[in-house]
Amino acid sequence: MAQIPNLDNAPLNLRALREQSQKELINILKNIRGRKCLVVDPKLGGSLSLIIQTSVLKEHGAELRHLSSDPIQTDCNKVVYLVRAQMDLMRFICSNIQSDISKGLQREYFVYFAPRRTVVCERVLEEEKVHHLLTIGEYPLYVIPLDEDILSFELDRSNKEYLVDGDTSSLWHIAKAIHKLEFSFGAIPNVRAKGRASVRVADILNHLQTEEPVNSNDVNMVVPEINTLILIDREVDMVTPMCSQLTYEGLVDEFLHVNNGSVELDSSIMGAQQDGKKIKVPLNSSDKLYKETRDLNFEVVVQILRQKAMNMKQDYAEMSTTTQSVSELKDFVKKLNSLPEMTRHINLAQHLTTFTSKPSFLGQLDMEHTIIEAESYDICFEYIEELIHKQEALVKVLRLLILLSVTNSGLPKRHFDYLRREILHSYGFEHMGTLNNLEKAGLVKKQESKSNWLTIKRGLQLVVEDTNTVKRPIEEILKLLPGPHSETKRGRFLSSSSYDSLQGASASNDKVTDGRRTVVLVVFIGGVTFAEISALRFLSSQEGMAYELIVGTTKIVSGNSLTETFVEKLG
Repeated sequence: MAQIPNLDNAPLNLRALREQSQKELINILKNIRGRKCLVVDPKLGGSLSLIIQTSVLKEHGAELRHLSSDPIQTDCNKVVYLVRAQMDLMRFICSNIQSDISKGLQREYFVYFAPRRTVVCERVLEEEKVHHLLTIGEYPLYVIPLDEDILSFELDRSNKEYLVDGDTSSLWHIAKAIHKLEFSFGAIPNVRAKGRASVRVADILNHLQTEEPVNSNDVNMVVPEINTLILIDREVDMVTPMCSQLTYEGLVDEFLHVNNGSVELDSSIMGAQQDGKKIKVPLNSSDKLYKETRDLNFEVVVQILRQKAMNMKQDYAEMSTTTQSVSELKDFVKKLNSLPEMTRHINLAQHLTTFTSKPSFLGQLDMEHTIIEAESYDICFEYIEELIHKQEALVKVLRLLILLSVTNSGLPKRHFDYLRREILHSYGFEHMGTLNNLEKAGLVKKQESKSNWLTIKRGLQLVVEDTNTVKRPIEEILKLLPGPHSETKRGRFLSSSSYDSLQGASASNDKVTDGRRTVVLVVFIGGVTFAEISALRFLSSQEGMAYELIVGTTKIVSGNSLTETFVEKLG
């Protein structure tokens, strides 16, 4: 199965978006005549695998390499670096070129920044005295379709950069990416933002529309394909990602780490005989069984797979013992075509159960539930203290600590100081930077006010069995969540079907003329989990739901990956 996802059933023409990115990259290669060595930074290379096949790059004379500190091994006279604008990558490029010079090699060098060049990076190239040897350009890859309903801006450190470093460059990137979408699908008439970063992105987006208006010269302007943009800071809800995901797709990410729409596993796990060899298992909606099961609770998925296997076994037994008509034979062969998919997911599910059945995981789930209920603080504190003394994985400890701190509006000063001291004793004083990052981001802090978590939990009915709900206007509850909010109506198409009517909307009053549902783009600034995407898919699939939801995100995250971005070893 192809790793590049099939986008034919997407609510928007995401295929055209992907083809545009393909075309822009191919044009770069075409403009550099002859054979060339295309050196890609590894993380960007993963993103490119969702955009274009390697074979297409080779057809245009490109010999592929990954950028590292090691010299490039190639006999090509033209070297093209395709990189993100990061300082460490600039140093790798400088090292490569200086190595060539020391060997007396004469080559042409090209550097294309994705999505844009920065003054800071070019200054590094100048300081290392290689800038004058380079032809510099840009590859405007701002957004990547991960699947039919998911767009990623591939900004994996945006949360830490904004909350800790005060670096707002990622916010400009997000606004630019959305504005680029507007040139394909029309200016979005309704924008709602919740959180500091989101409000800032909404402001930048309006500024970009003033500088580069969408539809400004189009007399026969069509109705925009995206009706409403909802921007949400990850900071608004740090509780959800810190809880373990229990959907099939969520658990795969928790334990195996989904990267660019696939997981890398030992081949023996997937039933192959070659032990030790790694294989990539694609996971996207092109796989019909995965599309059917990915958003379900994992226990339900195991039951579905078991039932499908039993049905297949029964069909095979009937084929072996009775005479079948041609039509029945055809149906059986059709079922056999799904066998590779089914085998793949049975193997994957079996591997996942080795993690989900561990007492440590079940204990973690129980503790997460206890923290969410916010009724047994001392038990939670002692559990985390015990994990630290046992020197459990630091990320596991920090994840629970963040959850406890966020739901309690911080930790009492004596507990805050004590746990910080114990962490440094157990894991090393080099993690002082990690603890400072978490405090600066407001994730693990001293308690300065009474927690409003119970009010939020009950008011928004965040826990299914929570029957003791708070009866007050939803707007009042939302004000308790971190960060400001804003609402903007833009352009000529100010639809009455904005976010104001998202709740309780009927299917009949909000469809465009050809019968399709109104599209709402929900953008998470700081990352979104697969479990949250599953929840939005569930919402979108409800009968009478007038809106088709597409998710945009800086990165797909889990509690572990989100926590890891704040981990920083001093020295």
